[in-house]
Amino acid sequence: MQSYEEYYAKPAEMWMARALQLARLGAGTVSPNPMVGCVIVHEGKIIGEGWHKKYGEAHAEVNAVNSVEDKSLLSESEVYVTLEPCSHFGKTPPCADLLVKHQVKKVIICNVDSNPLVGGKGIAKLKAAGIEVETGVLEAEGRALNKRFFTSIEKNRPYIILKWAETADGFIAKENFEAVQISNPLSRRFVHKMRSDEDAIMIGTNTARYDNPALNTRFWTGKNPLRIVLDKNLSLPKSLKIFDNSQPTICYNLLENKVIENTSFVKIEEEDLLKNIIQDLATRKVQSLIVEGGSTLLQSFIDAKFWDEAIVLKSKKALQSGILAPKIEGSISNFSDLDTDKLITIFR
Repeated sequence: MQSYEEYYAKPAEMWMARALQLARLGAGTVSPNPMVGCVIVHEGKIIGEGWHKKYGEAHAEVNAVNSVEDKSLLSESEVYVTLEPCSHFGKTPPCADLLVKHQVKKVIICNVDSNPLVGGKGIAKLKAAGIEVETGVLEAEGRALNKRFFTSIEKNRPYIILKWAETADGFIAKENFEAVQISNPLSRRFVHKMRSDEDAIMIGTNTARYDNPALNTRFWTGKNPLRIVLDKNLSLPKSLKIFDNSQPTICYNLLENKVIENTSFVKIEEEDLLKNIIQDLATRKVQSLIVEGGSTLLQSFIDAKFWDEAIVLKSKKALQSGILAPKIEGSISNFSDLDTDKLITIFR
């Protein structure tokens, strides 16, 4: 395996790659904030590093500065950070002010914050203090890491991931909706990890009724996502797991607004239904959404072009007949094995 030094031609890329690696450790715990990592380098050696660990808690730059034993070295150090240091007071003080306070030598930034209310202001504050600033180091990798954050800011909607498992002959369920396990145990663990990384997960009426899923992360360590079910006419029995109030749940419908413990029933207009749901989720600061089925709901998202990424688990099993998997066109970026299943990633 190649080392960072061998893989990255420039030292700046090597240090930024480490910062991006740290940033990923915040997956599933920092939303609606972005994942951010920070590395502090003095004379070619890392003297401090940190990442944003949890929403509402210290940012990456703060954790990195706090990890430096000899603070006198900061004025002679370069700071590599995956997103422009913030310049405003939110739940924490501005990180740009912290770097100015210590008069760091240079700040190297992967991505400029695309939020028009804050973007560029952190850089301006650093430059005004006489600190050298460089931007765009591993920019594409940074945008890929924070695709949820950038989609939320730039498109005012969640990053939408479609997910389903299908048989070798292209079916996702039996014709009578009878429960059938298509994917293998390793794939199921992968799906639960995926749930822990995203903000919300959505199913349709038939999936709720016939599969009765809990939509939690019981096969992985991590937070449970916000559960969403579309039940236009409120026909689903309240004995289903999705209504057990074990985790926050939204039931979008055409009839009424009400709240029962941990479950919110939200009335939505039928015209432009999916668009209305997506806009409502954006107002709730939901940055990412997994649409997990069934086939009708998935196909409606595909046809409306309301998707960014699709995760397809292809089994070796065959059903011979049943409900067909959705039809999708996009750029296949990844084939990998999950034991006997194939994991296929598709981008729109």
